[in-house]
Amino acid sequence: MKLLTITVPCYNSQDYMRRCIDSLLPGGDDVEIIIVDDGSTDSTGKIADEYAAAYPATVRVIHQKNGGHGEGLNTGILHATGLYFKVVDSDDWVDPESYREILHTLRSLCSGGCMLDLMISNFVYEKDGSKHKKVMRYNRILPRNQLFDWTETKNFKIGKYILMHSVIYRTQLLRDCRLVLPKHTFYVDNLFVYVPLPYVKTMYYLDVDFYHYYIGREDQSVNEHIMIQRIDQQIAVNKLMIDAYDLWKISNRHLRHYMLNYLEIITVISTVMLIKSGTEENLAKKRELWTYIKEKDIRLFHYLRNRMMGQTLHLPGKGGRGISLTLYKISQKVIGFN
Repeated sequence: MKLLTITVPCYNSQDYMRRCIDSLLPGGDDVEIIIVDDGSTDSTGKIADEYAAAYPATVRVIHQKNGGHGEGLNTGILHATGLYFKVVDSDDWVDPESYREILHTLRSLCSGGCMLDLMISNFVYEKDGSKHKKVMRYNRILPRNQLFDWTETKNFKIGKYILMHSVIYRTQLLRDCRLVLPKHTFYVDNLFVYVPLPYVKTMYYLDVDFYHYYIGREDQSVNEHIMIQRIDQQIAVNKLMIDAYDLWKISNRHLRHYMLNYLEIITVISTVMLIKSGTEENLAKKRELWTYIKEKDIRLFHYLRNRMMGQTLHLPGKGGRGISLTLYKISQKVIGFN
């Protein structure tokens, strides 16, 4: 069994996937790299096959019909043989020194008999044209270099959420929580992080800048214009998060508080994008989303409405909409526009 499976979902990634895969190869025998060619129409599949031929003990390629990012992750989880599971998108890469430390720590914990559920590390926003690189760190929220559980975490401030770039999950835990992501849907990375959380009992935070998250392609899913075009997919993910759990039944208050806050910011993002589009159709979708929350969980509805963000987002008239858009920068911090 490999120590770590890294899944790289690829769709028409020929122009940048080599940087990603080359950064993962130094993991050596401890690592299994699964490249999922998700119905690419360019040379992605051919490049992936070249890596598999050159590194047969490390790289596996799975060619499939196009199913979207979520289906690429589903395929990776299904075929993973590693004890732990990491997703690295094909336009991103990892830092070599941090990579070695990640593997060393996982290896040490496993040899000591620890059943770690979730490892968390930092990630770096790699935005084109930006001289200052923003790093998402958790050193003021999570204990460092030790095992801990939810009771030992501090409050996560806005913009300091655990994102897909931050996490390495135990593979069996992902299977135990029956995580299956929807096909042909963007923004499923929120579900990938959110759904397994109640199954997590042990965590470890390594304060290293491991993952480099590239922002700059015009067709990127976090591009504001693209997000508005794909708002129905954002809403679909938002609703799946609402449906995933009755959060009031989660006994650990630290975990419950974190998941409520995570759900709140995703709902804020959905609502802000619907308002920002300025169309009557999308304003109707905003009302429908909040009606959905109300009918699904009246207590959750009132919780979100009564929070500062919820109250601001529901101020009436054009003036209220203008104030709502001041929350735009908050949502940017979470989805990586800035």
